[in-house]
Amino acid sequence: MTGATPTQRRVHATLWFWCALLGFVLGAGGYVFVYARGASYLSDDPAACANCHVMNEHFDGWQKASHHAVATCNDCHTPHALVPKYLTKMENGYHHSKAFTLQDFHEPIRIREKNSRILEANCLRCHTEMVSELVEHRSGVSKAPDCVRCHVEVGHGPVR
Repeated sequence: MTGATPTQRRVHATLWFWCALLGFVLGAGGYVFVYARGASYLSDDPAACANCHVMNEHFDGWQKASHHAVATCNDCHTPHALVPKYLTKMENGYHHSKAFTLQDFHEPIRIREKNSRILEANCLRCHTEMVSELVEHRSGVSKAPDCVRCHVEVGHGPVR
């Protein structure tokens, strides 16, 4: 840039810096997305949940469980409306990626409180007819029913 003023050179250098940084972030992000099979998480395929070895036991248990023929991971673990479903998947993906990268996850993996509420809501939604009277009679109780407390083997098979 011959004949450019110091201000023009500074603007030019700043522009190159931001373009290089953006290229690095997009390149690294794209590589990680492909390497981690990121597109598979956009589907409803339960095998995508087993991309991480931490989930293999849960996936194997689900294949032997009573809901295997009627429900996938997303049926139980994500909201059913389109936007909340993918927001939940993004949030969980972020937390899982961070935990696995930093190796600071609990073994065995545990469900977070927010995801537990989603799971509970999906139990009640699918089994409304069966549990409607139970839920109606709980009107004075502040805590929502806890289906998984008694039915822990339904989703992921026998507890090991």
